[in-house]
Amino acid sequence: MRLRQGLYGVGVALGLLGQGCQKQEPQTVPMDVPAVPPPARTVPREGPAATAPVVHQVLDVKEDAGKPASPAEAAWTTATVQKPRGEPPSITLRSVRTGTHADYDRTVFEFDGPRLPGYQLGYVKTPVQQCGSGDDVKTPGEAALEVRFTLARAHDDQGQATVAQRSLKPALPSLLGLERVCDFEGEVTWVLGTARRAPFRVLELTNPTRLVLDVQH
Repeated sequence: MRLRQGLYGVGVALGLLGQGCQKQEPQTVPMDVPAVPPPARTVPREGPAATAPVVHQVLDVKEDAGKPASPAEAAWTTATVQKPRGEPPSITLRSVRTGTHADYDRTVFEFDGPRLPGYQLGYVKTPVQQCGSGDDVKTPGEAALEVRFTLARAHDDQGQATVAQRSLKPALPSLLGLERVCDFEGEVTWVLGTARRAPFRVLELTNPTRLVLDVQH
């Protein structure tokens, strides 16, 4: 009897030992893995930092000398920035979106086709006016940054708006609100309400065609 009990105990012990051998150890991640640097001539993806991963888009910006410009070379300024273009037909604005990054807030204007319309960006006096009615438009913050596109439109051939919202309130550190104040006779204008008259920079991106506006915190 004692011998049978002893053999039974040995069998249970061997069974438990076998189960322990089959248990998979959790995978560990080494702590000293170096960070992978972003590709050259790239900028962080637009979108809220809490939800958008750091995905990089290759720039295709041409300076006057024909040399590609990187984000580091794009000048921060508070002066008016303009790049006239007047070739018809008007280019259609498809979306406007915003996001925040470590040192700046970003607004992205996305267009149909392979090229951007002409543009002019700069701080303007407040209040600004709607181009059709002349009504005053109040913008949040201490400054108003105007973005004007020509030749451009924000509607389709049937007159329907291609950007459903004409007013956005992202409430980011620098960028407090956006208002579309014009879509008439080849001109599309948005005004950004900013917390202060902060330096900004302008980038041109392709695939798809976008104008990127960054405003420092």
